[in-house]
Amino acid sequence: MIFLFAWTSVAIAQEVGETNILKWPQGKKAAVSLTYDDGTYNQFHVALPIMEDLGMKGTFYINTGEIPSSKYPAKFLGRDPQLILEEAKTIPTNRENLFERASLIRFLEMPGAVSFHDRAGAAFEQGRLETAFGLIDEGLNQANKLGTKELSAPQIIDGPMIDWNEIKKYAERGHEFGVHTISHPRLAVLDEANLLYELEASRDEIEEALGKEFLFSAECPFGTEDERVMEYALELFPATRNRMPEPFLEEINRSGTFDYGKNYQKEYIQWQRGPLSKTSPELMRSWVDDILKRDDSWLVLVFHGIEGIGWEAIPESTIKEYFEYIAAKENIWVGTFAEVTKYMRQRMHTEISSELDADEIRIRVNSDLDKFWYDSNLSINTVVPDNWKKVVLSYGNTKQVMNVHKVGTNNIVQYDIPAGISEFTLNKQ
Repeated sequence: MIFLFAWTSVAIAQEVGETNILKWPQGKKAAVSLTYDDGTYNQFHVALPIMEDLGMKGTFYINTGEIPSSKYPAKFLGRDPQLILEEAKTIPTNRENLFERASLIRFLEMPGAVSFHDRAGAAFEQGRLETAFGLIDEGLNQANKLGTKELSAPQIIDGPMIDWNEIKKYAERGHEFGVHTISHPRLAVLDEANLLYELEASRDEIEEALGKEFLFSAECPFGTEDERVMEYALELFPATRNRMPEPFLEEINRSGTFDYGKNYQKEYIQWQRGPLSKTSPELMRSWVDDILKRDDSWLVLVFHGIEGIGWEAIPESTIKEYFEYIAAKENIWVGTFAEVTKYMRQRMHTEISSELDADEIRIRVNSDLDKFWYDSNLSINTVVPDNWKKVVLSYGNTKQVMNVHKVGTNNIVQYDIPAGISEFTLNKQ
């Protein structure tokens, strides 16, 4: 972020006219995002109403293939499965055939098919290749013994699912929706065709149902950070919750530890926490308290099951008390994953120049970011002369009268500028 200042008189103190984009909107101290994986029923029928009662918006990463009216079902792309099964009788799984076999195995109509895939994928990501090979061999051997010939889409989510008509209503009310693939595979062990289908067809489904604006962020299942998967995903989406490769951001994902007293030498910190069914309310509250001990931290909460439906379901009473606790913290900004990401990037990629002339400060704003995606208002403050008591902010047809506040030795006005405004003025009233 670059600040340029132009002065018309060397007699004016340099602080006057200085203009800064605030780290968080309205000068908040920290940010929180409430994110959900899988799109299970009670996320919408229990957690979402609680959020809305408190004026909060959430981010929902949905498995589109589980939605009843979706057009793009889970499917295996590749060679004849019977040829693959026949080869497995004599050729062990190895580096050359792992991805093809791991892509197929979860579709085989036999007990434990998805488990073989998931466990092999986890072993692969942990670097335990021989274990991954052995699990695929065990699963394909079982399929051959059973004489498995049929394929079926893996059933990932138990219980009812909401449909696109209901999702559209929530999207219109400001909630974010994003890709979580079609059927929740371990993307790290899919071959290219199946990996891309899971990401691209889920993307296409969301775009057709909700619009391109809902393709900003995605979450690849199991929180994967596999390099190959991230390369594909970050080509398809401006942001992923899995990884945010920004030079200004320190990422602490769910397995990491946040030290509120540490100098991370970055402008921002993203700290992910995944509350589970037995996570204590005291621990969950402590995460909120810790980020408020700094002014640069973004807590990304990752929820799955809610009130008996979904993985590691959290009781309604716990969710309600926790969200009320967050809402009571006036210095916290609760924004969707997309909103927080956009604000940070816009702040870090915006140049501001200001010029003071008599009773007017002219300010220019310039950003190289794609205007389609980056549409957030920016919160700004400017130092004004000591004899200014009220200030008129002007841009386009808008005029807004603002009070001046004393901050230390400086007179400050704080205000928001909509995205797309490249020039505005501050005048003494």
